[in-house]
Amino acid sequence: MNHPPTSRFMPARSSAWLLPAGALASIAVLSSCSSPAGRILEAGDAAPSWPAPPDPARLRFLGEISTDKDLKPSKSFLESLGAGLFGEDAAKGMTSPMGVCTDGGSKVFVADSNGQTVHVFDLESRRYGRWEPPEKFGLPVALAWDGAGSRLLVSDSVAACVYAFDASGAMTARLGAGALKRPAGIAPDAGGRVYVADVAAHQVILLDGAGAEITRLGERGTELGTFNYPTNLALDRQGRLYVSDTLNFRVQVFGADLKPIRQIGRQGDLPGYFAQPKGVAVDPDGHVYVVDAQFEAVQLFSPEGQLLLSVGREGRGPGEFWLPAGIHIDAKGRVWIADSYNQRVQVFQYLGDGTDGGTDGRAGASTGANMDGSEGGRP
Repeated sequence: MNHPPTSRFMPARSSAWLLPAGALASIAVLSSCSSPAGRILEAGDAAPSWPAPPDPARLRFLGEISTDKDLKPSKSFLESLGAGLFGEDAAKGMTSPMGVCTDGGSKVFVADSNGQTVHVFDLESRRYGRWEPPEKFGLPVALAWDGAGSRLLVSDSVAACVYAFDASGAMTARLGAGALKRPAGIAPDAGGRVYVADVAAHQVILLDGAGAEITRLGERGTELGTFNYPTNLALDRQGRLYVSDTLNFRVQVFGADLKPIRQIGRQGDLPGYFAQPKGVAVDPDGHVYVVDAQFEAVQLFSPEGQLLLSVGREGRGPGEFWLPAGIHIDAKGRVWIADSYNQRVQVFQYLGDGTDGGTDGRAGASTGANMDGSEGGRP
């Protein structure tokens, strides 16, 4: 069999590979290019702040999170090329966020009641996930990070228990099963005990770390120390317990010994009063934040109950809300608010009390009175 001379075809074969090789080299260079991760929750000095000048600012808007796209992860060239050719993946967002907390690090957790899930946003890795128990949530309404147990606690008002998840997202326990009727707000203390607001029982129930009942606080009523549909809880650094006593239109404050100290607010439609108090939290300086779902606002009070500032109105812009619910303040002073019907979490930065010598009520609309009806001082 005759074969063509090798020399006749080698140049042609060699030149045939020159162009693809060049093209591949170009693609390799382009592939090394990537879009960096975007900036999140880093609003500049032009961001809205409250109160308005000339009063010193106490809160500054940082941004919002509503879907996994808000994490703005970096993209390689090929990822960007794929998105350009085939379109972006559908955003994974919230349906009705009711509660929010952080793990003290980079993770943000959002309880989505109608979505029946917990959204997990990692601000460092820019990754998104969802945590759920094997049997699925019934109605997750609140959550909190238990630092003592390095676990996430999620109250489910339909399942009538508090689910515990380890740091990897695996469900490890059901706390309070059989003891709880309709759990809502939760607050773990430094020793691993867990306070749970039971809306249907009109009580706050204290559980040990394994979920066994320790004691119950209150009963249905209007007197100090009793409740009418308590919904949300918070603990401060001194171990004081704050209870959003929703249909008594107030927040009650209890000492570390669980004896009532005072109430903040009462029913009314003026600043410092409440229509539907929900989320409650305490900032690093001891100021008390109360979310009012009907007023579409969050109000800030001194530790003694004096109104300092009211932020919010109905709307979709920064500092505007539509049926806000839970609130969380992290160790960095960032204020996270679940803006449920706007399907987002708004984030603010606490800037300090705005004074040189402590809180004096100069910022915002202050009545000069404690919101339990007493004038000045402690009630």
